[in-house]
Amino acid sequence: MAKNKGNNKKGSKATPKVTDRDWDELGLMMGLEIHQQLNTKSKLFCPCPTELTDEEYDSEIIRNLRPTQSELGQIDRAALQESLRDMTFKYESFNNHTCLVETDDEPPHSLNREALDICITIASLLNMRMVDEFHTMRKQVIDGSNTGGFQRTGLAATDGYLDTPYGRVVIESLGLEEDAARRVEDNDGFTRFRLDRLGIPLAEITTDPSIHHPEQIKEVAYMIGQVLRSTNVKRGLGTIRQDVNISITKGARVEIKGVQDLDLMPVIVDREVERQLALVEIKEELDKRGAKVEDTIYDLDEVFENTSSKILSSAECVKGIILRGFDGLIGKEVQPGRRFGTELSSYAKKMGVHGLFHTDELPAYGIEADEVNAMKEFLAINPEDAIIIVAHDEDVAINALNEVIRRAKMAFDGVVEETRKALDDGNTEYMRPLPTANRMYLETDIPLFQITEDMVEPIKNNLPELPDEKKARIIKEYKLSEDLANQLVRRLLADEFESLIANLNVDSTVVASTLVADLRDLKREGIDVSIFNEEKLIDIFKLLEENKISKDAIKNLMVAVSKNPSEDVEKIANDANLILLSEEEVISIIHDIATQNESMIKERQMGAMGPLMGMSMKKLKGKADGSLVNKIVREEIQKLI
Repeated sequence: MAKNKGNNKKGSKATPKVTDRDWDELGLMMGLEIHQQLNTKSKLFCPCPTELTDEEYDSEIIRNLRPTQSELGQIDRAALQESLRDMTFKYESFNNHTCLVETDDEPPHSLNREALDICITIASLLNMRMVDEFHTMRKQVIDGSNTGGFQRTGLAATDGYLDTPYGRVVIESLGLEEDAARRVEDNDGFTRFRLDRLGIPLAEITTDPSIHHPEQIKEVAYMIGQVLRSTNVKRGLGTIRQDVNISITKGARVEIKGVQDLDLMPVIVDREVERQLALVEIKEELDKRGAKVEDTIYDLDEVFENTSSKILSSAECVKGIILRGFDGLIGKEVQPGRRFGTELSSYAKKMGVHGLFHTDELPAYGIEADEVNAMKEFLAINPEDAIIIVAHDEDVAINALNEVIRRAKMAFDGVVEETRKALDDGNTEYMRPLPTANRMYLETDIPLFQITEDMVEPIKNNLPELPDEKKARIIKEYKLSEDLANQLVRRLLADEFESLIANLNVDSTVVASTLVADLRDLKREGIDVSIFNEEKLIDIFKLLEENKISKDAIKNLMVAVSKNPSEDVEKIANDANLILLSEEEVISIIHDIATQNESMIKERQMGAMGPLMGMSMKKLKGKADGSLVNKIVREEIQKLI
């Protein structure tokens, strides 16, 4: 097993290890799609602000969406799948945050030029070529996240690259599009969205499938993220979303959405490969057995008429299907803690059921062994066959089992092209079929936008500093260690560090260590570190600059400040007994300590330095600079030997 570095985002438990596989032999191919909100003053096609709100909504609209045919008369399979759910969507709108464009009751306004300029910056940093004309397209999306049933998107740049420690990765495209509405509630009958996020400009960066190692995709995602953060993009939770496309030689392309934790990314890749290998094994075994899937849905109410299972007895009906030759395979593990039956169940759940039962796991859930035998006899199945059961309202149960039949038939193809959701444990879950090209249409309400050299050149000539360049400059300019400079850049603290240094005359290493270590430690201890803005940090470091506190007292002072952030920092330091003692007071305290330990000093000579330093620092409690304490301790020892 190869060790995977780093912990997960919550820091509560270690990131699972990645299996030591021969990735080249498996034919692993991966690509990244990164969606990043841009920090513009207004939305992409209207003047509404791009900040989210927690205010009470002012009005609500209700919509039902359906798929439409493309110009060739075809319907996108993902849109068709969503339509089968027959969902109602409710949208919350706000007088001060949304307008008629978001509710699809007014044509879109002209393209946001500020958003396009940011895209030009991103494209230049990724060595891309801007297109000559920006054409806005409609991309059909009927999961409710867009009120009109489509998302407006357009291609901004192509043919870029990024050099990584694993080699060059091709950046295929850079798109500019609208972000979706915020999902705030899922109900059995409807889904509720908030329209404040709908229309925020979003950059979509897509790589080619030239990534071949789980650790490489983590590095590529990090490097693209650093490029984006060098530009005017939004920061914080939910402002960047990463999707991974994965396939192996014997498998198929699967898109995994919502991969937020970079440390978990290699684990997600590893487990998707594990899932695809397991599905290939299932296919081969089904072929060997001559298995088949029956289309008939059976009524099992008679079998379970007197059941003690609360789940079955409380349902309107119990329905079942027969999967010939599937015995033992439904319970086969495809990912840690997830079986092939989980794959089938995920399809059924899209139709509104909470789950399903299968004979590989029965008797269980209150279903007795004699009931299982009676069901097998009732359906006249063979020992190598399996049964799937669903208990629910009749229409829901039938729709769910039809989805299970459809998915079970796909098992004969091995791996299915589909879109999956990343889970917190590194596993994935089915969301919908992989979209096709049949969902793109030209937007007729927005004219094309010409991108000229006069627009591009001024931006290309004033590009922001890239992370590696910034790290090298910080090391040289501020005499920081490579580790400290690397942490400042990776954790997006470099700008704050330089701003602090510009206003202070203190050791740069002390400032950097406070930002990357002390703030992190305080946050882990449950302290709200958001109070330590630049102004508050300057107040703290000014005391150090004026020799009123020692650098060893900074962390303790920050703890004290966190308890009463509105009070004057120097008063807090004085009340916490952190103000530096005079040199005479320090000499007196250390002299007393040395006198009390004279016999040890005479015995150990200069070897007593360590113990005496420890005693002195403990007694002084950060009220003296460490270098001064070291000097005085040394002098006191020399007096006694």
